[in-house]
Amino acid sequence: MKKNSKILITGGTGSFGSKFIPLTLEKYNPQRLVVFSRDEIKQWDMQKVYQNDNRVRFFIGDVRDKDRLHRALQGVDFVIHAAATKIVPTAEYNPFECVKTNINGAMNVIDTCIDKKIKRVVALSTDKACNPVNLYGATKLASDKLFIAGSVNNTGDTKFSVVRYGNVMGSRGYVIPFFLKKKNEGVLPITDIRMTRFMITLDQGVELVWHAFSDMLGGEIYVKKIPSIKIVDLAKIIAPKANQKIIGI
Repeated sequence: MKKNSKILITGGTGSFGSKFIPLTLEKYNPQRLVVFSRDEIKQWDMQKVYQNDNRVRFFIGDVRDKDRLHRALQGVDFVIHAAATKIVPTAEYNPFECVKTNINGAMNVIDTCIDKKIKRVVALSTDKACNPVNLYGATKLASDKLFIAGSVNNTGDTKFSVVRYGNVMGSRGYVIPFFLKKKNEGVLPITDIRMTRFMITLDQGVELVWHAFSDMLGGEIYVKKIPSIKIVDLAKIIAPKANQKIIGI
């Protein structure tokens, strides 16, 4: 990623975007940074933060809408694809919607980036895409393969890579604030005693994306070496006196 470039991030009002945007504005001073997302309330709140920064632009749109992507990607150099249906139970109960966003949306991003001759594209993935046991992981695995194939089968100059990291500390839906909330109830739900969490901070996630942009030739999956902790040990640290109830994966 070069300075004074034009960047777009899908799902830019999420946890990753909220960290990526200020750090990237400071480090790379982009000419334009486009936040593309479908949640108008989150965009409204974020606009207040950057109301005096004319580098930051906002597009209401959904990765399911290919025409809207075409409009938003006009003149863009680099794309970060962060939009996804991410909550595991939500994906299980709404499988059609999960597929539409995580797979069909990925296809739309790939096709549109090729059409618009975007230089480099980095898609965010998850450790759950490795040997997936749930629909969210399965759709992200499919998405990863689509992005890799985008580089292999693309005769143009657009390059695609994937960044795959673990459980982001401090992000919405993360297990630590969930356990802290449940702590006073005296019982913490555990999916499986063998479950492991791979710990990464949002700052580290942003740095990994920057690294991918500077290093990529196209077709890579970047996996950062990060520490892990067993879920039962994490539960004991947060609430040593609470009981642990096994609820199943």
